[in-house]
Amino acid sequence: MTTKLVIQQPAPVMDSRVSDQWGSGICDCCEDMSQCCFGFWCCPCFACITTRDYGQALCLPLLDAFCLIPPINLAMRVSMRHRYGITDTICHDCAYASFCSLCSWYQMSSEMKRRAIPITLISSTPRQPL
Repeated sequence: MTTKLVIQQPAPVMDSRVSDQWGSGICDCCEDMSQCCFGFWCCPCFACITTRDYGQALCLPLLDAFCLIPPINLAMRVSMRHRYGITDTICHDCAYASFCSLCSWYQMSSEMKRRAIPITLISSTPRQPL
């Protein structure tokens, strides 16, 4: 008589809540005080880290200091809208990049954290051997 041992691993399940809007408003920087303080006291460092986390060159935002409309902030907002399917206008992106630069960087950082899809295992209760 032979015994058959069957082992099944639980399959990963991804739960995604996709939205076509920004996850936070342009003035919602007080939701995460540590990021808010970091961005306020050292905006260039915060922008560089956000850019690196997005997958771009670390020091790219430092080029924004030389222009009237910060091109890197604007380009990142447009890229993020396209990547996440957020409906907004280039006019809003231009205005936020020009007049609310710190808030814009915070909004993008917050959006990346909100859009990260964690993998949750279900049915992971171990079975007793037969």
